[in-house]
Amino acid sequence: MDKKLALKIFEGFSIQRWNDLIRPFELVEMDKAAEKMVLAYIIGKYEEHRKKYVDWKWMIYASLFDLLRKISLCDIKAPVQQMLRREFPDEYMRLNEWVLNGYRVMIPDDDLFSEFTIYVGQQSGNIPIPTELRTTVNIYRAAHKYSTIRELEMLSVVNEKERLKNIRNELEAEIQPYLELEGLQKLMTHQKAFDFILKIEQLRFQTRWNQTPRVPATSVLGHCFFVAIMTLLLGREYNPGMCDRRVINNFFSALFHDLPESVTRDIISPVKTATDDLPNIVKKIEDEIVNKELVPLMEPFFEKEIIYYTSDEFTDRILDKNGTIKHVSWEELNTKYNSTEFDPIDGRLVRICDHFSALMEADISIKHGITSEHLTGGREGILARYSTEEIISGINVNEFFHSIVTE
Repeated sequence: MDKKLALKIFEGFSIQRWNDLIRPFELVEMDKAAEKMVLAYIIGKYEEHRKKYVDWKWMIYASLFDLLRKISLCDIKAPVQQMLRREFPDEYMRLNEWVLNGYRVMIPDDDLFSEFTIYVGQQSGNIPIPTELRTTVNIYRAAHKYSTIRELEMLSVVNEKERLKNIRNELEAEIQPYLELEGLQKLMTHQKAFDFILKIEQLRFQTRWNQTPRVPATSVLGHCFFVAIMTLLLGREYNPGMCDRRVINNFFSALFHDLPESVTRDIISPVKTATDDLPNIVKKIEDEIVNKELVPLMEPFFEKEIIYYTSDEFTDRILDKNGTIKHVSWEELNTKYNSTEFDPIDGRLVRICDHFSALMEADISIKHGITSEHLTGGREGILARYSTEEIISGINVNEFFHSIVTE
């Protein structure tokens, strides 16, 4: 993992959205990217239920590439970019080349950079999108548009209607082509899927490290997306032989790993570990509340999968032929269980990325000059957590973490 790339991706927590309107809470790019992928998952599951093919891996990489592009072009509003593409295609192509050139030194993985280049070409209209991706692309674009509509609906509480009228009309027109998607229909008409996303959106309002000032502040939902992206990139770097299902499971288990906090709120680590038995007790309470408040909002065709993602979330695991979770070693994941039929998940890799995100959150704030004993103690605790020679998921975590925090 290139340190500059990790820091660049982390900038997604600092890019403000809708900063020309009154905002009732922080709206940042990382949170938007996170909610978009949660929505893409929900809409995509409805389409899979209708026997449509969904290329989840394409969608996952699209979310990374879009975030990278947004970070580079954050000063150019979306309507301006759309006008550039429509009215000045040559200049728009040069702008995309400038974005790609800026990332070339940060992405030594030639195959990844090639995928990034192809994706940017597809989005600009210079490279055709394959026919078999049509449903997947529609799901992804619908999630993008609807996540923007959700932000607008939350902003409408504190902004005059006149300020939002044109934006609302444009968004409603732009989402029309995707209304054949069943999941989008259910979201737009406020059915059960909408109630589920309402619960998940609460993670946007919950600030991590809420006992201390920190710059930039990060939400639980944004943190989950950052963990998912790091899980994707580190998995690709240290274990390129993963089957597609494993890559997909790893991403979404990371994206949903803090889902219980939407109904329990974030319990900070020092409190969770105040007594020896408390972590297990907290987990038991979380499971009970999730079963009571969240599970009834899930559709049967994705309920079991989300429970699988959020149960024993930091263990390497598979599903046996009876659908029972089985804990396995990383070596077993790489050999006899590295195929779709076992639904493999690298939970320990997700845990590394969870700690990595917390380390970045503390370290970057400290380097900005906003510090406290909570942040310094948290940073040192994470750095001391992994021994020098310990290898987890193919990663020397101690060495990796120290390479990120050193100047």
